[in-house]
Amino acid sequence: MVQDYGNLKSVLDQDEPASSRLNTQSTFPQNKITELLSTWLNQAKKLLARIPQTVTIRDMEINLTAIWETIVAPFSWLKRLISGKPKPRRASSSATQQMNKIKLIRLLAIGGLAAVVIGVLGFFALYAWYAKDLPKPGEVVRKEGFSTRIYDREGELLYDLYNSERRTPIQIEKAPEHLKHATVAIEDKDFYKHQGFDFLTILRIPYNAIFRSRVVGGSTLTQQLVKNALLSNERTVIRKFKELILSLQIERHFSKDEILEMYLNEAPYGGTSWGVGAASDMYFSKNVDELSVAESAFLAGLPQRPSVYSPFAGKTDEDGNLYWRGRTRAVLDKMKEQGYLSEIAHQEAIAELDLMEFERTVSNIKAPHFVFYIRDQLEEMFGVEVVESGGLQVTTTLDLELHEEAEEIVKEEVSDIAYLNITNGAAMVMDPKTGEILSMVGSADYFVKEATEEGELTIGGQFNVAADGLRQPGSSIKPVTYLAMFQRGYTPASMLMDVETEFATGVDQTEIPYQPKNYDGKFHGPISLRDSLGSSINVTAVKSVALVGVENFLQLAYEMGFETLEPSEENLKRFGLAVTLGGGEVHLLDTVTAYSTFANGGSKVQPTSILKVEDKNGKSLYEHKQVDGSQVITPAEAFLINDVLSDNNARLLAFGANSLLNTGQPIAVKTGTTNDQRDNWTIGWSQEIMVGTWVGNNDNSPMKQVASGVTGASPIWRRIILSALEKGYGAPEWIVPEDVEQVQVDSISGYLSHHGFPEKTEYVIKGTLPSLSDPVHTMLKLCRGEEKLANDARIAAGDYDEREYIVIKIDDPVSQDDKNRWQEAANAWIEAQSDPRYKFPTEFCGESSDVFVEMKQPENEKNYDSEDIEIEVRAESGEGIEKIEIIVNGEIRETINDREYSGKLHLSKGRYEVWAKAYSREDKSKETGKAKIGTGGEDWKEPEPSPSPSPSPSVSPSDDPEASSSGETT
Repeated sequence: MVQDYGNLKSVLDQDEPASSRLNTQSTFPQNKITELLSTWLNQAKKLLARIPQTVTIRDMEINLTAIWETIVAPFSWLKRLISGKPKPRRASSSATQQMNKIKLIRLLAIGGLAAVVIGVLGFFALYAWYAKDLPKPGEVVRKEGFSTRIYDREGELLYDLYNSERRTPIQIEKAPEHLKHATVAIEDKDFYKHQGFDFLTILRIPYNAIFRSRVVGGSTLTQQLVKNALLSNERTVIRKFKELILSLQIERHFSKDEILEMYLNEAPYGGTSWGVGAASDMYFSKNVDELSVAESAFLAGLPQRPSVYSPFAGKTDEDGNLYWRGRTRAVLDKMKEQGYLSEIAHQEAIAELDLMEFERTVSNIKAPHFVFYIRDQLEEMFGVEVVESGGLQVTTTLDLELHEEAEEIVKEEVSDIAYLNITNGAAMVMDPKTGEILSMVGSADYFVKEATEEGELTIGGQFNVAADGLRQPGSSIKPVTYLAMFQRGYTPASMLMDVETEFATGVDQTEIPYQPKNYDGKFHGPISLRDSLGSSINVTAVKSVALVGVENFLQLAYEMGFETLEPSEENLKRFGLAVTLGGGEVHLLDTVTAYSTFANGGSKVQPTSILKVEDKNGKSLYEHKQVDGSQVITPAEAFLINDVLSDNNARLLAFGANSLLNTGQPIAVKTGTTNDQRDNWTIGWSQEIMVGTWVGNNDNSPMKQVASGVTGASPIWRRIILSALEKGYGAPEWIVPEDVEQVQVDSISGYLSHHGFPEKTEYVIKGTLPSLSDPVHTMLKLCRGEEKLANDARIAAGDYDEREYIVIKIDDPVSQDDKNRWQEAANAWIEAQSDPRYKFPTEFCGESSDVFVEMKQPENEKNYDSEDIEIEVRAESGEGIEKIEIIVNGEIRETINDREYSGKLHLSKGRYEVWAKAYSREDKSKETGKAKIGTGGEDWKEPEPSPSPSPSPSVSPSDDPEASSSGETT
C-alpha cells in the first residue's frame, strides 16, 4: 500500500499530452489548466483502484476509500473553479509569464497533494506506533496507582481519594431515560452521531498547544470515559492523541448504550463516590431507577466539577446563589433545548429544586472539614484533574490526636446545650508563631443532614463554619477597639464613664439616638480601660470607638487579618459605632489569624495548612517555607492586650472569680455574644497555642439566653485549650517589652498616684502616662464652713479647707450640635450617687466677681525636647467661668468652654510665648503671664547679637585738630 502511495508523484510528473501543450504566442489558456487537473484526477482514480478499500490496524477497520475521497476533494473543487468563465487577460502577457504561472500552479497542486498524503501517512504511522502500547478497549476498568492521599503532620492518613471510593455499578437498562438524556444533553449532545470524537474540536488541540501554550480540546463523552478509566490526566498532545485512538477503538467495540453505561459507572460524582450508582445512594439514598428528572439532572451536572457543584461544599457565586442549583438548572435547560423535556416537564423539574433533599452517608474520612478545605487549596494549586487522580501525597499541619479530641468536645458540648436551642458549634486551633492550623472543626457533626421537616433541629454538618461561615463576632471584636486606644496614648489605667449614654445618629444627628446597654444591664460609673475590656463593658467600648474613629478601627482590624472589615466605602456606609459590639460579620478562621498577632508579639503570620506536596513518584511539588511575619502592631501594644485579657481580676465585674475563662495560667481570652443571641464566641491564646470556638445555628435562628463564660462556646474553648496544654503546647509568662513599665497610678483616675489616695500597679507604655496633675481625683480648696470653692483672697489668707472630690468633666467627640451628651449622661449618673465625693462644687464663696486664672503648664523660660506641649490651665470667678482661650504668639489656638483644661498642644520646633485668658459669664476677663518656651530642642532665649568690631581710627586733614592750627597753607 505504501508503495502505491509512493508512485503518486511519478504518475503526476508525466508530461502532459500534446493536446495540453501551450502555444507560446497565445493568451493564458485556462481551459488547458482544467484539462491538466482532469488528467491528474484520472490518474488518482487509477491509483485508488489499485489499493484496498479498507485496512485493519489493531482490530480497527479503516475505510481508505473515504479518506482518499477527502484528499482529492479540494482538487476537484479547484478544477470546477478554474473551468468557470475566465477573467479577461491583457493581450500583452508574454508566453514566458504564462508558462511560469502554469508551473507555479502545478507545483502548488503537487505540493498540497503531497502534504495531505504525507499527513495521512503520518497519522497512520503515529496511530500504529502509539496503538501498540495502549490498553485494549475491552479493558475499560479503573486505573490504579494514582491515589491522592492527605496526611496529618505526623504522617497519619486522613483521606485516600481512591481507596475510600464507593462504587455501585449499574446496568444501562435499569437507568431511567431522563438520566441518560440529562447526561448526553450536558456532556455531549452529538453523542449518538459521532464516532468517538468531534473533528473540529480535535483541530483545536494543535492550535492551542502552539499558539496558546496549553493543551485543550473538546472531549466527547467517549473521550471522557477514556480519560476516567484508561489514561492518566497529563495535559500533552500525545495524551490527547492516545485518547483519540482509544475513543475510536471503543466506538468500534461497543454500542452507544454500552459506552454510556461505562461512563456512568466511571465518572466522578464528588467525595468518595465514583459512578452514578454510588452517587445516587450518597446524595439521595435511592437506587438509580428511583431518580426523578431533577435528581437525574443534578447528578448529570456533577462530573465536570464535583467539588464545586456538590451541595455539601455549600459554594456560591458572587450573588450568593448556590452553584449546584445553577448547574442543575443549566442541565434542565439543555434537556429542554434538545427536545428531551417538554415545557411542562421542564417547569415541574425546576420547581422540584426547591424541595430537593440530600443525604450523606458516613465514610472513613478523618477530619472531613479540614480535608475538604485542603482539597480546595490543592485544586487552586494544581487543578481539579491532578487532585482527583494525580497521585498527590499531601502532608498537612493537622495534629490529628488534638483534632479528634476537639471534634469530640464540640459534639458533646453542643449536645449538652441543645435545650438552649443550640444545634451547631465550630472550633479552630492554631500555632500562633507559625500560623499552622492544628485543628479545624467545621461543625458539631459533619455527617448530620439538613432539616427535612419544619421545626426539626439539624445543622447541615457539611458546611464548614470555621472557614466559610460569616457570623457576627459580638464583643469578641473589642480587643481591636482597645488596641486602637492604646495606639493613641491611652493606658489600661485610663478612665472612662460607664453610664447610660445617648449617641447622636444620622447626618444631622436628629434620628433616634443610639443607646447601648451592658450585658448585665448595669452601669458602673468611672471604670478603667483594663476593667472595661476584661469585663466586656459595652458602653465604654462604644465610647472608645467614638474616640478613635470607625474608619481607624476598620483599618486596624483589616491590617490584623479581618478580611471582611476592610475600610471600604461600602463598609464605612454600613458600619457605625456598634461595629465594636460585633456589627460586622467575620470568619472564625480570620479571627483566630488576627488574634494570633497578639500572641505573637504583634507579628502577623498567614494561616498555613499544607506542609508539603509530592507526586506519586516522591518528587517534591511544593514545600512550605516559614517566613517572618509582618509587624502590624508593636510588641508593647500586643503585651497590653495580652496582659489585660489574661487578668482574672479584670473579669470580675462580668464573670466572677471562678469562671471557665480562668485557667490559672497566663492565657488571654475574650468572649462575644450578639445582642440577638444568634452567635456566641470564645477566643483565647497563649504564646504557643490559639483556640477559637463558636456555637449557634446554621439557619441563624436565635439561641436562648447564653451566659458567656458559663455556657455556650466557653466550655468548648476551655476543654480544648486545656487538652492542648496537656499535649505539650505551653503557656509561658508574657514577656514584658523594654518600652513597657510598671507604675503606681490612682485607682480611680489612672493618673500618677498622689495625695495618698488608693493606688494600684499598672503596666503602661513609656511616655503615655499623663504628667499633669490629676484633674479627676483631686483635692479642692473650699471656704471654711461653706460648700463653695475658695477664691484667691481666701486662699491667699489661708482661709480654706481641702476636701477630696472626683471631678467628672468630659467632652463629647461625636457631637455636631454643640450638645455634650456624654457630660449630660455623667451628670445624671452623679445625681443618683450617694458618695459625696462626686458632688463637687462649682461656685465660689464671697462676693468677688473678679476672674482668677492660673497656667501651671507650660512653665516659663523652659526648653522642651518634644513638639507636643502639655497645657494645664485653671480659672475661677464668683460669676462662673464662660471660657478659657489658649494664646500662642498672640494667636488664639484653643478655646475651652470650661473653667479648667489639661491637654497637649502641638508646636513645631521654635520659640513661643504662650499664655491663657479667662472670661467670666459676665464677660470679665483676665490673662496669665506669658510663658516663654522653646520646643523641639530649640532654646527659648533669643540669641544675643555678636558685638561689631570697632573700626580702626583714620586721620584726615580736616579731622586732625593739629592740622587746623598748623598755619600751613597751599
